[in-house]
Order: sequence, then C-alpha cells, then structure tokens
Amino acid sequence: MISPEQRAEIRRLFYAEHWKVGTIASSLGVHRDTVMHAIEAERFLSGGNARPRASKLDPYLPFVRETLEQYPRLRATRLYQMLTDRGYDGSVVQLRRVVRSLRPTRAAEAYLRLRVLPGEQAQADWGSFGKLGNRRLSCFVMVLSWSRAIHARFSLDQSMESFLRGHVEAFEYFGAVPRAVLYDNLKSAVLDRRGQAIRFHPRLLELCGHYHFAPRPVSPARGNEKGRVERQIQYLRTSFFAAREFEDVCDLNEQFSDWRERVAHPRPQPGHRHERTVAEAFEHERSYLLSLPEHPHETDLVKPVRSGKTPYVRFDKNLYSIPYKLVRKPVTLVASHEQVRILDGQREVARHGRSWDVGQVIEDPAHVEALVQAKANARQSKGRDRLRDAAPQTDVMFDALALRGENIGSHAARLLRLLDEYGAQELNAAVQTAVEREAWGSGSVAHVLEQRRREQGLPPPIRVELPDDPRVRDLHITPHNLEEYDELGNDAEEEQSGSDTDPK
Repeated sequence: MISPEQRAEIRRLFYAEHWKVGTIASSLGVHRDTVMHAIEAERFLSGGNARPRASKLDPYLPFVRETLEQYPRLRATRLYQMLTDRGYDGSVVQLRRVVRSLRPTRAAEAYLRLRVLPGEQAQADWGSFGKLGNRRLSCFVMVLSWSRAIHARFSLDQSMESFLRGHVEAFEYFGAVPRAVLYDNLKSAVLDRRGQAIRFHPRLLELCGHYHFAPRPVSPARGNEKGRVERQIQYLRTSFFAAREFEDVCDLNEQFSDWRERVAHPRPQPGHRHERTVAEAFEHERSYLLSLPEHPHETDLVKPVRSGKTPYVRFDKNLYSIPYKLVRKPVTLVASHEQVRILDGQREVARHGRSWDVGQVIEDPAHVEALVQAKANARQSKGRDRLRDAAPQTDVMFDALALRGENIGSHAARLLRLLDEYGAQELNAAVQTAVEREAWGSGSVAHVLEQRRREQGLPPPIRVELPDDPRVRDLHITPHNLEEYDELGNDAEEEQSGSDTDPK
C-alpha cells in the first residue's frame, strides 16, 4: 500500500515525463506491480486488439474455480500441491494471482442492534487474568444488560462452586434477580448441546429453581449476543486491573467494590450517554427485577473422602488433618471459599481455614497431639517389653516401685534411655546389682552404670539431642543386626588368607 503522494508522483512520471515502468520502480524503490497498479495499466489491455496471453494455468482454471467454490478459504499453497499432482508445472506465484481474483468473497454479515427491557436479562461469563502464585486468577462477571450495572468476583479457580457463588453474591449485590441470565456455552452451564436440544448442568438448574430465573445459552457462533459481558470483562482489564497492586484475592475484591462505586457506576450509561449514568439506570431497573428468596442458595462443595494411612485427607492439591481414629474411614468434606469442614455422619470432627496454595499441610495441633499421645501410650507398653527382654529383673524393680507409690512411667522412660546409651548387657548387669542392693529406681541403675563405666575406663556416652517435635523426638527405630556384616568381613579375610597360600 502506497500513500496518495506516491501514487500521484508515479502517475506524473509516467504520463507527464514518460518514464518507463521499470525506471519508476527502481527510482522510487517500489515494486513493478505497484507502479502498474498506480497507473492503472489494465486500462491499456482492454482495447479491441489486445489478446490475453496463454498460461500454463489455463487448463486448470475450471478445477481451481470449482475447488474454491466448495472450499472458499483453501490456501493457494494447498491448491498448488493439488495441481502439481495433476500435472501442473507452473509457478505458485502465478497461481496466487489467479486465486486472488477467483476466490469468492464472503458478504459481510449485518447484525441487528440488540435491545432488552429493564430487568429482563443479565449476562455472565468467566474472564482470565493471568496467575497469582501457583494458581490461575479468574473473575466471574455478571452485568445487567439494560443498565450495565456490574458485579465481579475474583477467584483462584473456575469450579462449579465458584460459578454458583458468583451468582449468589451478584444477586445479593443487585438486591434482586433478573428474569434470565445469558451464558456462553461453558461447561459450568451447558453440559451438552445438539442443535436446539440443550442439557444444562443440574446444579445450575437447582440455582435457577431457587431464584426463579431462566438460563439462556447464546446461539452457536453468535458471540455478539453476549457482547455486553465481554465488553465489561475488557473494561475490567483496562480500567481496573491494569497496573494494580494487591495483596491477595480478598484485597483485590475489596478494591473492585470501591472502584465500582467510584468509577464504573458513575460513568454514563452506554447508549444513553447524555441522559443518565449507570448508577441512575440501575436504580431505575431495580423495580423490574425479581425479588430475592428468603435464604441464599447453598454453594458449598460436598464430597465423600477417605484418608490413607496418615490422618490427612487430600483436597484441592493440599492435605487437611483429621482425628487419627478416622484413618481409612469414609468421611464427608464440606468446602466453602473460606474453610474446609470434615463430617463423620452429621458430626463435625475437623474445621480448617482453606488454603489456596499448593502442596500445603494444614493441620489441627489437637489432632497431632492426640495421635502422639496414643503412640506414646502404645510405646509405653512396648517399652516395658523392651526392658523385660534386655533386663528381666526390671519387673521386680517395677513391683517394688509400685508398692512405694512411685511413678513407674518416668522410671521406665529413664531406663529406656539408659538402654539406648549403654546397651542391653550393661543395663542387665546394673539392674541385677540394684535389685541385689534393694536400691529401687532408675537413679540407682544409672549410678551403677556410671561406676561400671569408670571401672572399665570407657568414655561417657554421648546423648543425641532431638528437636521438640514429638513426631521426631518420640520416634523409635529398631536397630539392625550387624553380625551379618561382621560375618561378611570374616569371609573376606578368609578368602584373602586362602589366596595368599595358594601355589602359583
């Protein structure tokens, strides 16, 4: 495309100065075809003596014309491949020129201006606004078609629950309900469509029955029918969201509410710019909307879940703790936008704040403490068994301590620590000595162990300091038997000594 000044200069040089076409093209730095188009060279070929030149493409023109009538948008490169298969050995450039003149042009479609009555219709859709952390940031938008009053809710998912919650909050903000809501063919609204036969999502139909409005899907390939909500989403992107700083989704939604009252609704109503603002049109439209029901529709997610071998249930890429007695048992999870509840039948057994992060473990300290206590109680009986195996005389000592009314658990815990530090053989000898002396208690056993260590000239045992987390501090690991490794070492020494004595 050349400017009017260049076209005028080309025509002056050709008609007034009588320059040749090639000279004009090289002087002005334009293509030869551009010069021919500017001087309207086709006018010189329309005389009675002008004859069109034969072309290699001429035999194939009926095929090209018929193919383009059937497939108007077929590319010239694909047509060129089809023609070469049929014997054409000409240039693709020549084919492009012919396709440009033969391709049928689609008539521009004219659209009627859509008009709606006050309170008759709203339009709803999702808009995508990039990412926030590990989540996709979306926005549910509903706009009243007549007044252009808008409600939007930013969310970190496009789940059915967020879709329904957006409706409920929009109706509460409007203070009433439109008679119909228009949707694109998104899965949250339309599950299946065969021509005019439409299967709506059952949860959306429940919402419609609660608020008494009709769902209306747009016609296929008729995006102009929901242009009001699409323009509002674009308006949000450019006027509200662009270059805006916010801490989280809650902060973003609060900023939107403030922006709506200060910017969006005080603007002139589209189509009535000199008559009223959106806010004034919204006040007029309120009286034509349907009244709200007494109670809002329930939008929480309810689903059965089951934990694995640990007391946590997985939901939305995170883990939430439950009482350990419900491990591997079916429970019911109820999730709202703010919290996650776990029900055992009708009884609530856990409540957590909902995390919108990914890979987090959200736990109630009471759940962890109860599991640790249960493990500790079980470990006490196992600890008594360990002591009995290492030093059978500990039963005699515990009986004597019980008669004296002392806390057996504390003595058992200390004896277990001594067992880990000194080993079973030393503990057994020390317990036998303490029982013979009738020196009851773990303190006496520790004193005997210390005496025996000094007599043998051994270094004092080094105590391992563990963190305060009971899941680590109270963890018991059964040591492996290392005698097999000693036997392997002995076998290796025997093989080495045998090889040394083998004759060469």
